[in-house]
Amino acid sequence: MRPSPDAGRSKKSQSAVGPTLRPLLLGLLLWSCGAEASRAPRPNFLLILADDLGIGDLGCYGNHTLRTPNIDRLADEGLRLTQLDSHRRPSCLSLPERGAAQPAARAGSRGACLAGKWHQGLSCASRGDHCHHPLSHGFDYFYGLTLLAAKVHGLLPVPWKVVLGAACLSLLLFLCWSCSSGFVRRWNCIVMRNHEVTGQPMDLDRSTQLLLREAQAFIRRPPRDCSRDCPAGGDLDTMGEVHGAGRVCVLCPDTCLLSEGKILHTLERNGLTNTTLTYFASDHGGHLEARDGSQQLGGWNGIYRGGKGMGGWEGGIRVPGLLRAPGVLPPGREIHEPTSLMDVFPTVVQLAGGQVPQDRVIDGRSLLPLLRGEEGQSGHEFLFHYCGTELHAARWHQRDGGRVWKVHYTTPRFHPPGAGACYGHGVCPCSGDGVIHHRPPLLFELSSDPAEAWPLSPDSEPLFHTVVARVDAAVAEHRETLSPVPQQLSLSRVLWRPWLQPCCGTFPFCGCQEDGDNTPQKPGL
Repeated sequence: MRPSPDAGRSKKSQSAVGPTLRPLLLGLLLWSCGAEASRAPRPNFLLILADDLGIGDLGCYGNHTLRTPNIDRLADEGLRLTQLDSHRRPSCLSLPERGAAQPAARAGSRGACLAGKWHQGLSCASRGDHCHHPLSHGFDYFYGLTLLAAKVHGLLPVPWKVVLGAACLSLLLFLCWSCSSGFVRRWNCIVMRNHEVTGQPMDLDRSTQLLLREAQAFIRRPPRDCSRDCPAGGDLDTMGEVHGAGRVCVLCPDTCLLSEGKILHTLERNGLTNTTLTYFASDHGGHLEARDGSQQLGGWNGIYRGGKGMGGWEGGIRVPGLLRAPGVLPPGREIHEPTSLMDVFPTVVQLAGGQVPQDRVIDGRSLLPLLRGEEGQSGHEFLFHYCGTELHAARWHQRDGGRVWKVHYTTPRFHPPGAGACYGHGVCPCSGDGVIHHRPPLLFELSSDPAEAWPLSPDSEPLFHTVVARVDAAVAEHRETLSPVPQQLSLSRVLWRPWLQPCCGTFPFCGCQEDGDNTPQKPGL
């Protein structure tokens, strides 16, 4: 018999709570302005995004060996998405791209606080221009770790010999000093509060508590009148500068913090539970290649095949998704329609009373019709799955029959043969000799085979050619919406630039750690 979508609930997880799982949580809270709220009250938003958290790691998705009571509580008190997809566009949009905070702020929200990981770079031409900084993209407050280098294995469209040679040349510039202080740790992972470096290198032992403290302090901060910051006359234009200096904070703890209930308890103690929409998800599935000998470190993906960085396999792109809004969303409900992480942007903007940008293609669809029960089907008929810039797979939610088809054009070549991941490679490659191109493509019907265990053929599925032709046409239409942009993972963009390096102290002797009073303390050199 073929397994049901929840057949993996009796399976044991290979991961453990804490440092072996290492998820990263991002909290984004938006408060409505007093003037606007008096006319049409709007909710607060708490968005929590875990890093490398497999869908099989949570009790509410079938794990019986790990205790995740407060995450499970979100599912009990809210609703659970069973087909949430970590769909993204193949390449980042241009610099003026705006986050969810900006249209929401223009609509009268207070702004946004980011506490957590920012992996989008910091500066463009000079160390202080901060063109890529969160404060330049709609956030009013930032506290968290900033990663300055990309994880480029398997993604760069250049030979590894070229990458290795360029990297070695850069490292030689500071070889003597960096050998004693730790190059990657000191230069790549730092902690910032707004534009100030407060921790260099990041103290892994203290980072969780520092970030939790920052998030809780933001939640407890009393709201202030920001009516003067709101657009006059209900202006919903999303272009131009962001209005409002709101309460925005970014959080970067591990799953234990949510499991202990500290964030949820802080909402309760401050009377914010019933006015807050809480959204919990993961950026992608577990990283199967992250191992310590025979021990799995990167999360467990349940019955689903594959994991992080594998293009189209369900284990890498089907992620947990929980939403709670007491008094608004009925508790204990499940939505089995295909949804996407991209949906959070239009959903938050609509709830905040704003409008999504009209000058570009927006992949997300507002979840409100599904959440309110106004529509029974997802706004996504097709979803496209990329590995880097390469389209590996596409899914079709057949409107008339309700079936969900998945077409794989390219899949990673697992190593060793017969394994379920690319062990020994860090992450599966997206192109070249490390992938298999399928002609004709692989076809699965996810409604009856969510584990993608039985590929269909023209002999076993009468609709094989019809489905493949329909998906091919949708892929062609999708490609027409793509605009060429500079590749952020090109060789010229991932090389270290010392003149742009944030520094706490005198470059290149950078270093400081935040004390209990939030004051950066520079160590003696």
